[in-house]
Amino acid sequence: MANIVAIVGRPNVGKSTLFNRLTGQRHAIVDEVSGVTRDRLYGKSVWNGVEFSVVDTGGYAINSDDIFEESIRDQVTIAIEEADILLFLVDVTTGLTDYDEMLAEVIRRSNKPAFVVVNKVDTGQRLPEAAYFYSLGFKELFTISSINGFGTGELMDAVVAALPEKEAEAIEEEQLPRFTIVGRPNAGKSSLLNALTGEERNIVTDIPGTTRDSIHTLYNKFGHRFLLVDTAGIRKKARVKEDLEFYSVMRAIRSIENSDVCILMVDATRGFEGQDQKIFGLVERNRKGIVVVVNKWDLIEKDSNSTKKFEAAIREQTAPYTDYPIIFTSVTNKQRIFKVVEEAMKVYENKTRKIPTSKLNEYFLPLIDATPPPATKGKHIKIKYISQLPTQPPSFAFFCNLPQYVKDPYKRFLENKLREKWDLSGVPVNIFMRKK
Repeated sequence: MANIVAIVGRPNVGKSTLFNRLTGQRHAIVDEVSGVTRDRLYGKSVWNGVEFSVVDTGGYAINSDDIFEESIRDQVTIAIEEADILLFLVDVTTGLTDYDEMLAEVIRRSNKPAFVVVNKVDTGQRLPEAAYFYSLGFKELFTISSINGFGTGELMDAVVAALPEKEAEAIEEEQLPRFTIVGRPNAGKSSLLNALTGEERNIVTDIPGTTRDSIHTLYNKFGHRFLLVDTAGIRKKARVKEDLEFYSVMRAIRSIENSDVCILMVDATRGFEGQDQKIFGLVERNRKGIVVVVNKWDLIEKDSNSTKKFEAAIREQTAPYTDYPIIFTSVTNKQRIFKVVEEAMKVYENKTRKIPTSKLNEYFLPLIDATPPPATKGKHIKIKYISQLPTQPPSFAFFCNLPQYVKDPYKRFLENKLREKWDLSGVPVNIFMRKK
């Protein structure tokens, strides 16, 4: 595992701003409202050739108005336990508070190397005020401004020097399959991730919109190894009122774009609604693999045909793209949740499938001779050979004399024959006509 550096502190001291600066990306949502970050966020940082993971946490507070307070504290505690180095962030503009002293005690009990990082030191006049934080009892103190980068270089030098030496992972994170859980708010996305990992990795409540950031988790169980990404629920644009929710939805859409396979969570109690259809269309347009998971199936009154009827209704609404797995689960009861992982892995294998050119031509040329493309304007189309292109998802080039005259219905015919012969379930297929 890579070394882990966790950023901890009370609400609104600038943890997410520092996280974004260290990772070089705007992964964490930053807003003046306190309590924006709830779950742990992971990112990669490199300094002087040394790579390490950075963890952003929610603000540590007690007796606040935030209903997620206890869950956030649990997330902070987990981050402290798994970190190699702690960056204890404090705010020079508000000075030393009771929350700072409470968190300092928690950090001391952990016996982890910790640096006090005094944030928002934007001017030289604030430097003397930073000295008050030596009273927390930590040896190392750094003054920074996370918004403009002042002092972060010296901080990183100290962090890298203090990191324990660990062997680098044999497999780079970028090479791992990336599975993204998407869906409407409250469909059970975070519950699925927690059930699969076996820990309360993400905060789960009955309140829609609890998850705000896209949360990355390394899954390494039962012979499977991949990145699992939980996202914020995607609602209709008209219902998105808050800036925070807008940013959350944008993160979710970006996670779809960066994924290999999307796991679309559908609430069985609400059915496959228009918004589910739109999310499905978003996944398809981005040419990603898809697994549809119908959650809360235990809450439905069923008969012997309930599953078939529900499945048929979903496929009808997503036609003509109907070749993808549908799994009926109850995440709270842990019913068929590992079936989701197995199907996602199968879809990933299908997405990366390579079919030899000889096999393609052996199968398709007699088929095309028997069922050639319809003649257009008296011109007959002759397809000469077929080859798979070196791209994802599976893309196939059909070389012919008049590619401009081959219509979409015939392309769909070729795609259906491809799917009949080879397992491409859950994966969009691209058919290209090329001049030969």
